[in-house]
Amino acid sequence: MSISRRQLISGSASFAGVMMFGAPAVLGQGKPRVVVIGGGAGGVTAAKYIAKDSAGTISVTLVEPLAKYQTCFHSNLYLGGVRDYPSITHGYGAVKKHGVTIVADRATKIDRDKKEVILASGKKLPYDRLVVSPGIDLKYDSVPGWSQAAEEKMPHAWKPGAQTLLLKKRLDAVPNGGVIVMIAPPNPYRCPPGPYERVSMMAHALKKAKKDRSKIIIIDPKDTFSKQGLFQEGWEKHYKGMVEWLGPKVHDGLKSVDPKTNTVVTGFETYKNAALVNVIPAQMAGSIARDAGLANATGYCAIDPTNMKSATDSNIYILGDACIAGDMPKSAFSANSQAKVAAMMIRGELVSARTFPARYTNTCWSMIDTDDTVKIGGAYEPKDGKIAAASTFVSKTGEDAELRKQTQAENMGWYAGITADMFA
Repeated sequence: MSISRRQLISGSASFAGVMMFGAPAVLGQGKPRVVVIGGGAGGVTAAKYIAKDSAGTISVTLVEPLAKYQTCFHSNLYLGGVRDYPSITHGYGAVKKHGVTIVADRATKIDRDKKEVILASGKKLPYDRLVVSPGIDLKYDSVPGWSQAAEEKMPHAWKPGAQTLLLKKRLDAVPNGGVIVMIAPPNPYRCPPGPYERVSMMAHALKKAKKDRSKIIIIDPKDTFSKQGLFQEGWEKHYKGMVEWLGPKVHDGLKSVDPKTNTVVTGFETYKNAALVNVIPAQMAGSIARDAGLANATGYCAIDPTNMKSATDSNIYILGDACIAGDMPKSAFSANSQAKVAAMMIRGELVSARTFPARYTNTCWSMIDTDDTVKIGGAYEPKDGKIAAASTFVSKTGEDAELRKQTQAENMGWYAGITADMFA
């Protein structure tokens, strides 16, 4: 399936054009108020599109404690030496020009009865509609022997920023012949192909540094993983003997890790004094959503697939990694697509803008080696109470080298496009 850059950027926005009718639906005050928690792919896209397309008729406030946003998507390319760190780091300055107020603070509580967001500073932000896009939190106790304190010894780098820089530093220090152990996460988690693209980029960096006697061992709790045939074909082609994937039937369960000695114990084997241990644990919705009672027993937040509203509060929309999105994977493209649906629906509710049936899109690219990139994705729509796949596509094993090269060019074009869509 061929996708143009315009389609990649716009995604579901193609149906989200706005026509303004009448006065604001919220009376007895000035402009209707929307507060957005989280400045990632979902939150910043929603804030920008609500403000821009309502032409100033809605007051939009984005709550984000970080002045700069480092994308998780393409952070693996930074690890592999394909991108530099500044190229995956973005500021919010241009978003303000669309009429979004940026509050550099942390949201600590949602008072759903009073319809207020309480900040770490103590300030309260009233809202008519709230968008919650907090990303994920890590389940530190899901890996025996690991903890938040241990993430400096055994980094996860599954949240952006300091951990990404730390993992890169540790990767570059791996000696030729050193062993890297990756502990992959159980489903569901942020970016299904992400751990395996990371392995590819780690191997790429090691090979480029002439450390091809090194080895990467993946301890996976899953029997299968996204794009498995494509990754394993690529590892055999580009990094022969460097990557070993062990499913649960082989490793017989992860028993423990010891951050002091960089030791990983499985039912199959003990890996002592590893050069690097990358722990990617189980995950759940960000704490602000869980503490507000928006998450269910899974740790994630149920939504109405027709509009991205919380299943428990009709004044709240939940986007991205924190939500239960049916067949849609947890990815930046998904969050961006969901945000455009939510922005359209919010404008429809607050200022009588025209709305259209929800449609969603996603593509995930994974770089295996230079000019060798694969992809998976689809189009999605509400069906039978969930976001369901209407059509899907995936790269094929044995593809022509030129096609893989074109897919990598598409990958880089998409990154430029989506970050411009979010931050420009």
